[in-house]
Amino acid sequence: MIEFLSLMYDNPKLIIETAALKENAVAWRSPSNIAIIKYWGKHGVQLPRNPSISFTLDQAYTDTKLAYRPKRGADEGIALDFFFHDEPNEAFRKKIVQFLDKITPIFPFLRQLEMTIHSSNSFPHSAGIASSASSMSALALCLCAMEDQFFGTLNNIEAFRKKASYVARLGSGSACRSIYEGLGLWGKTIEVEGSSDEFAVGYTAEVHEIFHTFQDTILIASKGEKSVSSRAGHALMEGNAYANPRYDQARRRLHTLLAALKTGDVETFGRITENEALTLHALMMTSNPPYILMRPNSLKMIELVQQFRKDQNVPVYFSLDAGPNLHLLYPETEKEQVMAFIQSELVPLCENGEYIADQVGKGPLEL
Repeated sequence: MIEFLSLMYDNPKLIIETAALKENAVAWRSPSNIAIIKYWGKHGVQLPRNPSISFTLDQAYTDTKLAYRPKRGADEGIALDFFFHDEPNEAFRKKIVQFLDKITPIFPFLRQLEMTIHSSNSFPHSAGIASSASSMSALALCLCAMEDQFFGTLNNIEAFRKKASYVARLGSGSACRSIYEGLGLWGKTIEVEGSSDEFAVGYTAEVHEIFHTFQDTILIASKGEKSVSSRAGHALMEGNAYANPRYDQARRRLHTLLAALKTGDVETFGRITENEALTLHALMMTSNPPYILMRPNSLKMIELVQQFRKDQNVPVYFSLDAGPNLHLLYPETEKEQVMAFIQSELVPLCENGEYIADQVGKGPLEL
């Protein structure tokens, strides 16, 4: 047993009869998500220091196809070819091989196969649009689909989602929330029955209808790769003097946010959303060593959004993930006016004028 994992899903019985196995493939599209209450700081094996909740997106996603056939040699290692946007990518291949090797107690049949993964994103990689969330959730869904193909063990949708969320978390913490449509909540809290640090749960039952069609326009301030990875950023929280007060703050904000989601209180939702985004980047700037992921145009956009909201009394609010690109969140009823503002004032500040017109999504899709 590898220390990397808990025993929750270990199953040495998941061994296939390779003589009867034919070449086949599974494919999933899984979305990114934008956290409202942020996850920043972890312990143990990808366990969160505080609960988080996010909107699952619709147009920002990863497509992953995993083809497999019986292994032709006696090698017991992970046999994998990896293509990103149809180009071989050795750096990604090594990361995925390492991940698959560590989860073989969960999926022991992986050592019996030769696999080829083709993966592609609908958005710039490593620019702070949670590419690890969409990519690792897509891979987790493919692995669970393979298990169900071989053994018929995950034909219950809730069991399938729960295991996929658990496996996705081991690859990228925020990925576990992308398994669900609408809102995904990750982290044990007494306020949500069934919540867990080990996997995310869908959170839609007590959400006001105004949030079901919320818009998220992602403004690409920079497509460049981040100077500090999210993995490194999480690690730096261990020495951050503000870490423990932050975790308490996140729990208090979650309590207030859940009430706002239930009643349709967009103003409170927006205030918490912006505070959480700025808190996230403040934690980066107070790390040791400190670092800044926002770019000059990120700040210009923030100022323009705040001024537009004040002048026009339009409920539009910004968020940021661990990167420079702004997410503008607003009700669907405000779309025409907000998009006109974006086109005239914010698109000129985007790299190559790029943005993604997105919205709350319906979750992953089997391809």
